[in-house]
Amino acid sequence: MAQQDIDERVSDEFVDDTKDAEEREREHRERGTVRPITVVGHPMLHRECRDVTEFGDELAALIDDMFASQRAAEGVGLAANQIGVDLKVFVYDCPDDDGVRHVGVVCNPVLDELPAESRVLDDNNEGCLSVPTAYAELARPDYAVVRGQDASGNPITVRGTGYFARCLQHETDHLYGRLYLDRLSKRERKKALTMMAEGTPRYETVPNAE
Repeated sequence: MAQQDIDERVSDEFVDDTKDAEEREREHRERGTVRPITVVGHPMLHRECRDVTEFGDELAALIDDMFASQRAAEGVGLAANQIGVDLKVFVYDCPDDDGVRHVGVVCNPVLDELPAESRVLDDNNEGCLSVPTAYAELARPDYAVVRGQDASGNPITVRGTGYFARCLQHETDHLYGRLYLDRLSKRERKKALTMMAEGTPRYETVPNAE
């Protein structure tokens, strides 16, 4: 097989979530309704969500609402349980470290396990719409591959680097009942919760904090 064929096969494996990104996000957002964001302590954030099994109008409407809610909260990613819906689906509108905008939706996401020898950790700050006004330094791999389904149920694979890789890992964590706080030391977690308690969210939330 020629190198060109190999390169094309590899590139075809991953969804192109950069094409018409602005237009696609706007269309979702304009159809959607903004919902309040659940915060840490809400029981739905602390358990694994149900698999998406029906890919129809109801799911499409949820995705529209998620894009609208994400934009209203000025987020780069949003999981369904962050607006109180018990389903494994997240949306994103996130730049990578080169400033390229990625927009998409993943249902039933599963992260690829990276071999230890190819893992490069990025220890930048991380925040969460469900932990408003708080940030903490958290090391995550700077490359991520997520496999799942699109809004129609078709299999997709999404890959990201840098900040976008962090987003993919963060949102997948949400759907399995994990907040980024759960990956912090007790001291750092307490510090983040104190920051949250002392801050005022810029968006509507469901008050159910620990």
